[in-house]
Amino acid sequence: LDTLEKWVTEIFSEIPNNGLPKPSFGHLTQPFDTPEFHKLYRVIPIRKVHSLSITWALPPQEQYYRVKPLHYISWLVGHEGKGSVLSFLRKKFWALALYGGNGETGFEQNSTYSIFSISVTLTDEGYKHFYEVAHVVFQYVKMLQQRGPDKRQVIWEEIQKIEANEFHYQEQTDPVDYVESLCENMQLFQKEDFLTGDQLLFEYKPEV
Repeated sequence: LDTLEKWVTEIFSEIPNNGLPKPSFGHLTQPFDTPEFHKLYRVIPIRKVHSLSITWALPPQEQYYRVKPLHYISWLVGHEGKGSVLSFLRKKFWALALYGGNGETGFEQNSTYSIFSISVTLTDEGYKHFYEVAHVVFQYVKMLQQRGPDKRQVIWEEIQKIEANEFHYQEQTDPVDYVESLCENMQLFQKEDFLTGDQLLFEYKPEV
């Protein structure tokens, strides 16, 4: 450690600190509020696959990293058990898989906006009924919105425990990749959360 500290000091101490604040683009509100975003697009892929993707543009969520509300919602949307969206669509032979979420970095989450996407892999029959599939997805999201999170703290705590287990028992990563990840975290999280802010859930806040 002493040797590493010496190298870092020699290499980086000459870089001037201009005392500039972290840049924010929060003033660029609602970048997706355009007619082009509020449309249905059909894209013909190269390989034979049917997929329906629905994307919502949301206010920036990066300040809620200790709560991770989008991670919580994606967990509910991506549930595959009884009563889930995917379970219903599979019974109709309309879908094979469903994924919902936000990457929490870069294009998907920043100081200007956050996006939340749900992607459904459709069967041939599901492709014929993609409007109905979209309707089912919207119905489920509407149900989550109406019921609210108040009665689901148990689910949040379950997610928290699973993420904590994955963090504590994760495989060792390449040192260079780990350092790069930490440097990115230093731009996003409080000092005490540099190591854990991108993985752990810390606070349950239903209002968020």
